[in-house]
Amino acid sequence: MTDDKDVLRDVWFGRIPTCFTLYQDEITEREAEPYYLLLPRVSYLTLVTDKVKKHFQKVMRQEDISEIWFEYEGTPLKWHYPIGLLFDLLASSSALPWNITVHFKSFPEKDLLHCPSKDAVEAHFMSCVKEADALKHKSQVINEMQKKDHKQLWMGLQNVVSTWSSQEIETTQRVKQDRFDQFWAINRKLMEYPAEENGFRYIPFRIYQTTTERPFIQKLFRPVAADGQLHTLGDLLREVCPSALAPEDNPTPKRQGLDVQACAQKV
Repeated sequence: MTDDKDVLRDVWFGRIPTCFTLYQDEITEREAEPYYLLLPRVSYLTLVTDKVKKHFQKVMRQEDISEIWFEYEGTPLKWHYPIGLLFDLLASSSALPWNITVHFKSFPEKDLLHCPSKDAVEAHFMSCVKEADALKHKSQVINEMQKKDHKQLWMGLQNVVSTWSSQEIETTQRVKQDRFDQFWAINRKLMEYPAEENGFRYIPFRIYQTTTERPFIQKLFRPVAADGQLHTLGDLLREVCPSALAPEDNPTPKRQGLDVQACAQKV
C-alpha cells in the first residue's frame, strides 16, 4: 500500500465542481440563487449537502419544505451511491460544473430510498465494508476490529466540502489531509493480506451500468488464476462483462473518473 499512497491521496482529494439549482416549481419568497460546491468524489450527497439545504431553505416557507432530494437531467440521484460514481454514470461527458437540481417536495418513492438521517448512510457504508471483507478475509479483519475502529473509519470518511473560495479550499485541504490519515490508518488493515496467500480470497467489485435494468454486476472473482498467474482488470471484464471491452459498442468503463479500458487490455 505504501507505493500507492500518492494515488490514494489523489483519489481522496478528487472533487467535482457542482452547481445546485432549486427546482423551478418550488415555492419561494424571493429568488433562489444557485449554490456552488466542490464535491468530494469519495463521499455521499447526504453527508456534504447541509450547506445546500440551508442555502435554499432561507428563501422558502417552512410549510413548503419536506425531504430534500436531488436530480440530474430528470434522473433522481441515489444517496447510497458515492458522488464520484453518480457523476461517472450520468454526467462524465457533460461540461462542468455539474448541474444538480434540488427538490423539497414530490419525493420519487419508486426511484429513491428515504434517508432519515446520516446514520442510514453510515449503516450502508459499514455494510459495504463488511461485505467486502467477507470476500477478502472471511470477515476476519473487520471482526477483529473494535467499535472505535469502525467509528474512526466512518469519521474519516466525513470528507470536508468547500465552496469555490480559494481561502476556503486551502483551509479544507488541511482538514481533508487529516481525514485521509485518519481513514487510512484503519482502512489499511482491510487492504492487507499475507504474502504467501498472493492476494485476497476474492476481489470485491461492482460494475455499475447505465443501459440495462440490472444496476450492477457482482460475481465471485479470484485474484489469481488456476495456473498461478495474477489476473488483470482485463481478465475480470472479459469474464463478467465482456461487452465492456467490445470496440463496436464504444464502451467507456471508468474507475474514479478515469477511463480504465486501456489498462484493462492484456499486454
